[in-house]
Amino acid sequence: MFKKVVISIFICLFVVTSVYAAEKRGTVEEAKKMVEKAIAFVKANGEEKALKELNNPKGKFIKGDLYVFALDPKGLMLANVNLAKLVGTNVYDKPDSKGKLHRKEMVDLANSQGSGWVTYYQINPKTKKEEAKISYVQKEGNVIIGCGAYLP
Repeated sequence: MFKKVVISIFICLFVVTSVYAAEKRGTVEEAKKMVEKAIAFVKANGEEKALKELNNPKGKFIKGDLYVFALDPKGLMLANVNLAKLVGTNVYDKPDSKGKLHRKEMVDLANSQGSGWVTYYQINPKTKKEEAKISYVQKEGNVIIGCGAYLP
């Protein structure tokens, strides 16, 4: 009897922990670290191989609700597993739902300062709801790498 109770407790703890982990949101610190990892990958493997990995929906640059995206210096979407239909299109002048030209701001910021943060609104792929988001972007060679965290 005692064994069954202990096993039941462990199963309950596992389920609760799994649900909590699934709902955990990525942080701004984690988003910036993912960009830094992606930049290191670009430097070590080249832009072509990096873009292939960034476009892989089961790749190493996806963690929970965080995913790394890439733009070229003129606003062409090069990688985005959440918005794959936009890859290959110029999104420089495409606003978020509130009318903000957030990708223009990302491109201009990366081109002029090398890196920085941009806030905007986007559909969260996990909750399927529009949420405020902040993304860190950094330019490396001919690509602008970014990753964003949904705000609480």
